Amino acid sequence: MNIKLIKNDTDYQKALKRLEEIFDARLGTPESDEADILGLMVEEYENKNFPIEAPDPIEAIKIRMEDLNLKQSDLADVLGGKNRVSEVLNRKRRLTLEMIRNLTKKLNLSPELLIQDYQLVGEKIA
Repeated sequence: MNIKLIKNDTDYQKALKRLEEIFDARLGTPESDEADILGLMVEEYENKNFPIEAPDPIEAIKIRMEDLNLKQSDLADVLGGKNRVSEVLNRKRRLTLEMIRNLTKKLNLSPELLIQDYQLVGEKIA
């Protein structure tokens, strides 16, 4: 096992190639141990160099609705009516504290995600 820290893109590409070669190694073998270590190193490099930002609150709601196969009408009771759902999802109205509480329960989304600021339609970027 010849493990080298991933310091740049070349090291990263080599680690990915090696990981692909040994990915299906039998448990308990040196190759399996190497694959575990390489996997951790690749993950750390990707987290540092290719961070994935969390979606804004409205995108998070839409994604979760899709995951749960929900329609806008399914959120009417949570957001205060069909018109209110449309206004929120079309970024014409901000989420209120009560809406955030209800969405947290209904969609199992974190309140921290839902309280993030987001831009409304026609709003100038500050």
